[in-house]
Amino acid sequence: MVVPALPAALIMRVMGLLLVLGLAAGTLAARAEERAPARLFARENLVAWCVVPFDARQRNAEERAAMLERLGLSQLAYDWREEHVPYFEAEIQALKKHQIAFVAFWGLHEDMFRLFQVYNIHPHVWLTVPDPGEGTHEEKMRAAGAMLLDAANRTRALGCKLGLYNHGGWGGEPATMIDVCAWLRNETGSDHIGIVYNLHHGHGHISDFAACLDAMKPWLLCLNLNGMNTGGEPKILPIGQGEHDARIIRIILDSGYAGPIGILDHRPELDAEISLRQNLEGLDALLKDISRAPDRHESPCSAGVSTAVSSSGGLGGHSGPGGRPPRDVAVVHAADAVCVAEIVRIP
Repeated sequence: MVVPALPAALIMRVMGLLLVLGLAAGTLAARAEERAPARLFARENLVAWCVVPFDARQRNAEERAAMLERLGLSQLAYDWREEHVPYFEAEIQALKKHQIAFVAFWGLHEDMFRLFQVYNIHPHVWLTVPDPGEGTHEEKMRAAGAMLLDAANRTRALGCKLGLYNHGGWGGEPATMIDVCAWLRNETGSDHIGIVYNLHHGHGHISDFAACLDAMKPWLLCLNLNGMNTGGEPKILPIGQGEHDARIIRIILDSGYAGPIGILDHRPELDAEISLRQNLEGLDALLKDISRAPDRHESPCSAGVSTAVSSSGGLGGHSGPGGRPPRDVAVVHAADAVCVAEIVRIP
C-alpha cells in the first residue's frame, strides 16, 4: 500500500502550529516567572517585624493595627517587652478588628499561650537556639535540642509552628539550625519545627547566601529582609540602600522560596510607619530595576519579535521580493504574550 505524500501546505501548517505551541509554552513560562516576584513580594505576603518595642511613636495596639492597615500590610509578627504583657489581649483584638493576621510571637509567655486558646489563633512561636557552650558540634546540637524540647512539645500541643530564629553566634548558623530542627523533628515525631532566617543577623553569610538559602529552604518558615552592606555597617539598613540588596533579592527569586517575607522596623529613633514605608518603597524600587534587566529566559514571543521558519526548519528573517515571505514559509508574529502563526504560500 502506498501512502500518498502530504501536501506541502499541510506540512507547513503543522510545522507552524508546533512552532507556535513551543513559543507559547516558553512565553507562558516567562510570564509565570515575571509574576513570581509579584506574588512573593506582594503586600499580602509581607510580615511586619521588630515593630512593637522599636517604634519611636510608641503606638498602642489600636494605633499600630491602624498604621499597618494604612501601609497595606496584613500580617504582624509580634515582639514585646515586659511592659507590653498587660496589652497582649488588646493587641489580638486590635489586629482582628483591622484584619491583620497575628502570624508569629517572639518568645514564650503563658499569658499569651492562654490567649492563643481563647481566640483560637495559631501563630508561629519564634525562639533562638541556645548555645550550650563547650563540646563538639554534634554534642552541642543534641544539648541545644534537648533544651528546646519542652517548647517543641508545647507549641505542637497549641497547634503552632516553632521557628528557630538566627540571632548570631553558633546557634544562629544555618547549619546549626538545620541540625537542631532535624533532631527536634526526630524526637517529637512532628514536622511543625522550622527556621526563621533574618538577614540583619546574617551579615557573615552574604557571600554564600545562595548556598545557605538552598540548604535552609526545606525548613524555612519566614525570611526577614534587611538592607545589606559588607560587615553590617550599619546593621539595620532600609531595603534598597545596601550594596548587596539587588543580588540578594535575585537569589531569593531564583531559589523558588514562596513563603512569608518579613519587613523590619527595628529603628527606635524613627516612627515605625516611616521606617516600614522606606523598606516597602525600597523593595518596590529594587523589583522594578530587576524587572527591567534582560530576561535570562527570553523567548521570541516575550521579546516581541517576528521570526520565520523555512520549509527546511531553519530560523531566519528571510523575505522575498517586496518584503514578502518566500514560498512555504511559516511566519510567527509575536506581540507580547500572544503568538500567531500563518502559512504564506505564494502561488
